[in-house]
Amino acid sequence: MPERLVLSGPRLSDGRTVDVRLSGGRVEAVGTPGSLSTPDGDGGSRLDLTGYLLLPAPAEPHAHHDTALTGARTVAAPPPDTPRDLRRRVTEAVLAQLGHGATAQRSHVRVGDARGLTALEAALDVRRALRGLADLATVAAPRLLTGLAGADNRAQLHDAAKMGADALGGCPDVDPDPAGYLDIVLGLAGDHGRAVDLHTEGDDPVRLARLASAAAAHRPGVTIGPCTGLSLLPPAAAARAADRLAAAGITVVCLPQGPCALSPGHRPGRITPVRLLTTAGVRVAAGGGALRDAANPVGRGDPLEAAFLLASRGECGAPDAYAAVSGRARAALALPEVRIDAGFPAELLAVRGETIAEALSLAYSRLVIHRGRIVARTSAVREYGDPPPSNGLGLPRQATG
Repeated sequence: MPERLVLSGPRLSDGRTVDVRLSGGRVEAVGTPGSLSTPDGDGGSRLDLTGYLLLPAPAEPHAHHDTALTGARTVAAPPPDTPRDLRRRVTEAVLAQLGHGATAQRSHVRVGDARGLTALEAALDVRRALRGLADLATVAAPRLLTGLAGADNRAQLHDAAKMGADALGGCPDVDPDPAGYLDIVLGLAGDHGRAVDLHTEGDDPVRLARLASAAAAHRPGVTIGPCTGLSLLPPAAAARAADRLAAAGITVVCLPQGPCALSPGHRPGRITPVRLLTTAGVRVAAGGGALRDAANPVGRGDPLEAAFLLASRGECGAPDAYAAVSGRARAALALPEVRIDAGFPAELLAVRGETIAEALSLAYSRLVIHRGRIVARTSAVREYGDPPPSNGLGLPRQATG
């Protein structure tokens, strides 16, 4: 890759057409078209992005790469997960989401029980192997933690933190003692200086209030999701729960594409009440969740699809929906802010189109930039057949999107 890269002629979300120069993994300058040079001999290059919309790159705040791409397995006799198989699937899942634009990803990985730390070790191996292409963070997620049944898992969660898991989590709702589960996770996260990312449906106001109270005292921040159970509560109770989450500074990650591997007893039709949460002041990000596994055999792992679903369901407008998978998703991962201004990280996505709404609808062609380098590119061409001579419509023979 060149040391300097000028992106020539993309449109920004505010309607301006610009040139953008990247250097050293950051945006070096933004100027009018043709104003930014790449002098001969400095290793620079120019890329024509006329017809593209340039945006801060999305991030994936809630993936399940350890179970990804297993939807075709037979329930009766699933093949064993070897370390090599796990590394292959995690790699494929990361690259699939990178191709869609997610330069940073956080994957919940099951630890404990019979699987031990095998899946986490595979994810950490992939993180090292793909460094420079994508940033992969992991959440160690045990099933049970309390009582005698959870003793081994408590020890393995401690080991997971020492191995390098970026966050600790899991699903308190499935433990016989949800409050005890929460105390263990928060305690270990505090001991090891780890973030907390918990799965909860949020359909128990008392349990959610306790989680908010405990999280308010925990640093670094706490992320929960998808909280679809809030939509089942009476409006007044749901509003009080949203106010508590806002006061505690908790980020909620919704999963517009459907349930994920940690969803216990998910019922179709339940969605996160995004508008209610944002009105209360809760920071709401959006993630992909399952990627072609048992929880969602057709999951795509595409941040733009998650944003499209948010906007199409009327939870927010298109620009705010994109912010849920970009700026707010990056904030949930404690990553630096990305803006297309000098000095900001060069984590960018270029898509065909003129507006965010158009990009969410027709974003086939994409160019992904991570740390100032082009790391993925997808080009789509649609061709039409010849119309009958008598129709007189003058249809185009070819279009891109």
